[in-house]
Amino acid sequence: LAVEDALDGLRWAESVGGLPALVARSEANLAAVARWVDGADWIDFLARDPATRSCTSICLQIVDPWFTALEPAERAKAAKKIATLLESEGVAYDIGSYKDAPPGLRIWGGATVDTSDVEALLPWLDWAWQTLRKG
Repeated sequence: LAVEDALDGLRWAESVGGLPALVARSEANLAAVARWVDGADWIDFLARDPATRSCTSICLQIVDPWFTALEPAERAKAAKKIATLLESEGVAYDIGSYKDAPPGLRIWGGATVDTSDVEALLPWLDWAWQTLRKG
């Protein structure tokens, strides 16, 4: 079963254009997030240098002064609340930052994700942030 699953994944990859298309899909997902981040004042990429950003595991940190003024434990709770809000609405799962990373969000942007799905997620991130801020 595992071998058949792997073969099915390879057939799908070939059907969308092979490795160049897979890379392009991931890069398009990162570009969608980058456009959104450029217009958002509360969040930024964890990796400030665009050359070091992953187009698959897109890591974001919350930079709003309200958030950065919180004590570290409160920042962690607030970021977790955003992830919980998104999960409760059924729009994102396992979106919290890695355990040892600064509190924030992590979006899977790999080739198996359609850019339209990433774009559909982004307004929900703003919604969760605004909901958190309203308390």
